[in-house]
Amino acid sequence: MVARMDVLSINCPHIPSTFHLMNARRPRLMKPTSIVVNTSRGEVIDENALTRLLRSGELAGAGLDVFEHGAEVNPRLRGLDNVVLLPHMASATRETRHEMGEKVIINIKTFDDGHRPPDQIVPGML
Repeated sequence: MVARMDVLSINCPHIPSTFHLMNARRPRLMKPTSIVVNTSRGEVIDENALTRLLRSGELAGAGLDVFEHGAEVNPRLRGLDNVVLLPHMASATRETRHEMGEKVIINIKTFDDGHRPPDQIVPGML
């Protein structure tokens, strides 16, 4: 499927099966005019492989607001003109942070009442 994409937007959790989901092989299947966007988790992309593909022209560009090593941005990505790098800030609005706080309160109250919280982490997904 990735061979047909013009823009690949990655939106998945980081779980063991998605670690380096975009490794050296998968992006090579894409068109050289394609762009990869990752707003999910940094560990989903092998940044060294991505950098090599961007430098060689095998991919047209990338937009990243998450990075493989947390807040530490791969210095090789910083020097590329075909990459947009942003801090993971999609949830940094008052409204979203308020809603996130409300979710925490609901989960705590639900648990305290003896019920399973609606946003419980499933250990098998870690």
